[in-house]
Amino acid sequence: MSRADAGTPEAPAARRPSPLWTLALFRSELTTTFRRWRTVALLGVLAAVPVLIGIAVKIETSDGGGIGQGGGGGGGEGEAPAFFSQITNNGIFLVFAALAATLPVFLPMAIGVIAGDSIAGEASSGTLRYLLVAPAGRARLLLAKFTTVLAFCLAATLAVAVTGLATGALLFPLGDFTLISGTTVSFGDGLVRALGVAAVVALSLVGVATLGVFISTLTNSGVAAMATTVGLVITTQILDTIPQLHTIHPYLFPHYWLSFADLLRDPVYWDDLVKNLGLQGLYAAVFGSAAWARFTAKDITA
Repeated sequence: MSRADAGTPEAPAARRPSPLWTLALFRSELTTTFRRWRTVALLGVLAAVPVLIGIAVKIETSDGGGIGQGGGGGGGEGEAPAFFSQITNNGIFLVFAALAATLPVFLPMAIGVIAGDSIAGEASSGTLRYLLVAPAGRARLLLAKFTTVLAFCLAATLAVAVTGLATGALLFPLGDFTLISGTTVSFGDGLVRALGVAAVVALSLVGVATLGVFISTLTNSGVAAMATTVGLVITTQILDTIPQLHTIHPYLFPHYWLSFADLLRDPVYWDDLVKNLGLQGLYAAVFGSAAWARFTAKDITA
């Protein structure tokens, strides 16, 4: 054995991050994201929508008149039932009305801002390289970012739903719940269905979230990633309203968003709900794989 060999200790093998460290990374990303003023402002704006709707309906019906909007309508093919006309009968309908009002524009735009900034925002601020110095690995960091965006999807949906329920309870009567199919169920059953609706709405945003994270890996500009994601959301919504493009409508991620209304039927209509969740899963698989392939091979310079 040479002197050099005798005096030089063997290099330690590369250690993999422990599961506890990985959980700490997820917790750190969640804390950082939800402490930002931008995130708080987005949640505040979303929470204000049900309050504004409830106040507007209360003022309009204070003289004993109706809202002037008929009931009925389908769920999954881009048309939601007229929940607004039922709010004065039962405040729980404010939850569904607020979700139906925010899902086409406000919720996906908020998700687009958070998702678009997830990777690109770190690059533009110069902190991405420092995050990768830690023994996390690119795949774990990307997964932590994606998990945080999904957590925001749930938080944003709950902000609308919980505020809607609280406002509806304060301004309108509560009680037995009449489904859009005409069946009357207990208030407890209505709350369970409201929770199911909120879960479906949150899952409906997975496609937007995954697309936004993928776009965020393509650029070092957080503003560009956010603008591109929001622009694609608006463009896709427009395409989904053009009858001549009906062939591609079932493949557009917002096409089945309003299928959550089918949970308010007896029996529940599962066809469009299953199509919606399957489509969101497809977008998550395709663009999630694309984001992983791009980020793990990306030359990090910022």
